[in-house]
Amino acid sequence: MPAVVLIGAQWGDEGKGKATDVLGSRVDYVVKYNGGNNAGHTVVVGDQKYALHLLPSGILTPGCTPVIGNGVVVDPSVLFEEIDGLTARGVDCSRLVVSANAHLIASYHRTVDKVTERFLGSRKIGTTGRGIGPAYADKMNRIGLRVQDLLDEKILAQKVAGALETRNHLLVKVFNRRAITVEEVVDDLMSYADRMAPMVADTSLELTRALDRGATVVFEGGQATMLDVDHGTYPFVTSSSAVAAGACTGSGVPPNRIDRVVGVLKAYATRVGEGPFPTELDGEAGEELRVRGGEFGTTTGRPRRTGWYDVPVARYAARVNGVTDFVLTKLDVLTGYETIPVAVAYDVGGVRHDEMPMTQTDVHHATPVYEEFEGWSEDVSGARRFEDLPPAAQRYVLALEELSGARISVVGVGPDREQNVVRHDLLGR
Repeated sequence: MPAVVLIGAQWGDEGKGKATDVLGSRVDYVVKYNGGNNAGHTVVVGDQKYALHLLPSGILTPGCTPVIGNGVVVDPSVLFEEIDGLTARGVDCSRLVVSANAHLIASYHRTVDKVTERFLGSRKIGTTGRGIGPAYADKMNRIGLRVQDLLDEKILAQKVAGALETRNHLLVKVFNRRAITVEEVVDDLMSYADRMAPMVADTSLELTRALDRGATVVFEGGQATMLDVDHGTYPFVTSSSAVAAGACTGSGVPPNRIDRVVGVLKAYATRVGEGPFPTELDGEAGEELRVRGGEFGTTTGRPRRTGWYDVPVARYAARVNGVTDFVLTKLDVLTGYETIPVAVAYDVGGVRHDEMPMTQTDVHHATPVYEEFEGWSEDVSGARRFEDLPPAAQRYVLALEELSGARISVVGVGPDREQNVVRHDLLGR
């Protein structure tokens, strides 16, 4: 049985839950391996809409074990708020396990995140202010706090004291904020310890044993390829490894256990936050696409920047992730356009680029080279077979498949988890 890595192939918000929905009851484990509550995704089940932030989408699949891996940064207050909200709606969250090696977000991480963004002014990154970046920075500086530290208050206090030695200098001397005491941080974090303890596990060992006995495991990436800290549009990126390779470091499962990589793309493109976005639409055109697609952040409510499908981005995602299958979402949003532009390349200073330019400067100056495709007016939301789609919609999907570097195995035609056209089995069967 396979291990499948599921990644966003653009700038996030592609609808990664769609792919998990298609796999449905065939999935035994869903693992979140990077990021924190700085992103989210919406899953629609019947007439119910669920906004998930920190929890893996497998939390909504009966019998599936959701796992928060070691590559995630966990804000305990957000975790339990989300669990309580789902439990109140009848969702069983009792199977959730959390890696002992996942790092914690403390109150000072959120404070530093917010004041740093304000300090940067026009050079801001566009973070969500939820402490993600500072928590990852502490991890790399080896002054981070881990979930397992909640099991030993003495060690937790020592680590908090060490972290605040540097953080308080920054807060007081640079940002003119009050110093944070060790006691207030420890008291806050320890208030979650008893509730967290039963969830804490050696998730690397548990996942390896699950694969050994033939379980199907999906590794669900947060954010997306173009926001990856190494391979995205740096510095306008997230603070973790959002590409497929991050599934291994963020879960403790080795690369030779991964069978398939599924990349999720919108039939157009969106981006939240600062940074380059070559196909971005301004004015009325951008607002029309935003309203059509309901493009407002699941976590922040921020309006997303909108643009046309970007082939160089898709090809780049296919290459750096080793994509075996694409899931193309929100095809229904394009219904009613007379023609649909697709960026098939970039022009940078008179030079055509069919692949992503190498430098930040060239990406910043990239002008899309568009090819126009015929649109359609027919409703696609009821389609369940590829042949049910209007001919123009079929041609659009086939063109994107040819241009993007991997087969398009699933096409999303509406927000509900059942509204999918499945062309190929994502498990490769």
